[in-house]
Amino acid sequence: MLDADFFHRWMTATAGLVDREAARLTELDSAIGDADHGSNLQRGFAAVSAALAKEPPRTPGAVLALAGRQLISTVGGASGPLYGTLLRRTGKALGDAAAVSPADLARALGEGVAAVAQLGGAQAGDKTMLDALLPGVEALGTSFAAGRDAAAAGAEATVPLRARKGRASYLGERSEGHQDPGATSAALLIAALAEADGGAE
Repeated sequence: MLDADFFHRWMTATAGLVDREAARLTELDSAIGDADHGSNLQRGFAAVSAALAKEPPRTPGAVLALAGRQLISTVGGASGPLYGTLLRRTGKALGDAAAVSPADLARALGEGVAAVAQLGGAQAGDKTMLDALLPGVEALGTSFAAGRDAAAAGAEATVPLRARKGRASYLGERSEGHQDPGATSAALLIAALAEADGGAE
């Protein structure tokens, strides 16, 4: 079972991965976006880590609700509302349980991803964070490592796609040939689950 400490570790691991990959995220975003995706998420997850350290929530749902609120209030552009919605809706789906199973988390994340799709009006193949989240969350039913690998593959698969949503969509065919920064950061979020679980293989 996964308790509040696990979810705290998940958010801390995400912050660490975003920190390490911030320059790459910004480089990807400079090709088809505003060149601020890495720095925005770095600031947002640093705020999440600080808030969790100050007053650690006692349930998994509360950890994600707090993280979502922090991201919405500190991350600029579309990333804040999208990631904030993902985590808040997932937290709401988990309810007040003191601990949840991996299957519970996968189901709740599925609800969070659906909320992101509704908010952004995107679907699979639109070259957005959903291209990593959808396969990643589906594979979580097998293991966290499977989710990590599926999300990473989904992010890589955005390279040849033409963006149909978000700022990159304004570029038309010029968005082709670039990996989507949002899908790349979403893959980090899923990868952090395996890291929080002790790098489970």
